[in-house]
Amino acid sequence: MSKDILIRNERQSDYFEVEKLVRESFWNVYRPGCTEHYVLHCYRNNPDFIPELDFVMEEAGRLIGHVMFSKAELVLQDGSSVPSWTFGPICIHPDYKRKGYGLKLLNYALGKACNMGVGFLCMEGDIKFYRHAGFDLASKLRIHYHDMPRSEDVSFFLAQELIPGWLEANGIDEATYSPPKGYFVAEENPEAFEQYEDRFPHKKKLRLPGQLTTTV
Repeated sequence: MSKDILIRNERQSDYFEVEKLVRESFWNVYRPGCTEHYVLHCYRNNPDFIPELDFVMEEAGRLIGHVMFSKAELVLQDGSSVPSWTFGPICIHPDYKRKGYGLKLLNYALGKACNMGVGFLCMEGDIKFYRHAGFDLASKLRIHYHDMPRSEDVSFFLAQELIPGWLEANGIDEATYSPPKGYFVAEENPEAFEQYEDRFPHKKKLRLPGQLTTTV
């Protein structure tokens, strides 16, 4: 890994270049094409967006990574809710993947989040990667995914107490998590998404093994 690495807050002048980076990183990974860049584009105006935890990674002045954080909530057994947090999308340019850059960016961001008082994070991802940053199955903490049976260990639903004992300190023995609504903006506004997508160079959408959906 190069020594010329800089992690800093995203600036407004970075916005479009970061969106291009996110698009390049996620294209055809989870679905034919991707929507993560549009989520980021819209999320910056969302009240749940946390600007202080919106980071880019540079190598020798080139943008190669990005991560953002969002406010979320946990719904308790009695129907009340407790503020919580999540993060993502997080991305590394394809040329830099599997070289340790993603973990370096994530660990930096998690440290900053903890310093800000972010005590607990839920997220969706591959435990083979995120366990290296301290995440485990959310079910082990009795935190459930909103549309999955509570009896299941949902393999993609992960969590971590950034502040040890945060759940107990907040009186949380068991709860249910739902992803922030802003994450589904492309599905809710398909025409607006298509108009936004026209700003970018054409890329072919492919159906690939392992995608979450095969819908083009």
